[in-house]
Amino acid sequence: MKIVALVGMPGSGKTEAVKFAVDNGFYRVYFGDITMEAVKEAGLPINEANERSMREQIRKAHGMDAYAKLSLPKIEEGLRKVGKVVIESMYSFEEYMLLKKKFGNGFIVIAIYASPKVRYSRLGNRPIRPLTPKECESRDVAQLENLHQGGPIAMADFTIINEGSFEELERSIKNLIESFVKK
Repeated sequence: MKIVALVGMPGSGKTEAVKFAVDNGFYRVYFGDITMEAVKEAGLPINEANERSMREQIRKAHGMDAYAKLSLPKIEEGLRKVGKVVIESMYSFEEYMLLKKKFGNGFIVIAIYASPKVRYSRLGNRPIRPLTPKECESRDVAQLENLHQGGPIAMADFTIINEGSFEELERSIKNLIESFVKK
């Protein structure tokens, strides 16, 4: 049983790292699916403001560990089917604590770091839901203040600096994941 949570601020490279893990046999659990489904069910357009509002509403209704609790069935399904799971978009310290308590040493966190300048450039140039620098900064502040995102990043078992090429990120992720899976 192996679970890897990839954490980092928006634009740090989490999604690219998750793609690599999935390409290497991991079952993907995306906490953000819960938000997207809730926004769609509410009949709202998919945009930063509605996503932020919905994330905060979900946590208000279910607690700060909401996404981990609500995703446990998918995590357990992935463990049954494949034996190794990659979690994308774990944000709160409370989610980290719930998963660490439940899965112990079978759960690790890899933080992916990139400076705000690099991240904002990436987020402004992405093809889906690009953000302005002001939107990027607002999202960072909201995620740190309202979602307690700094906790899992600070408690990560490993940290990758991702300010270079995609190939460099891929090499770093590959080395960490392979060493974890082999344990």
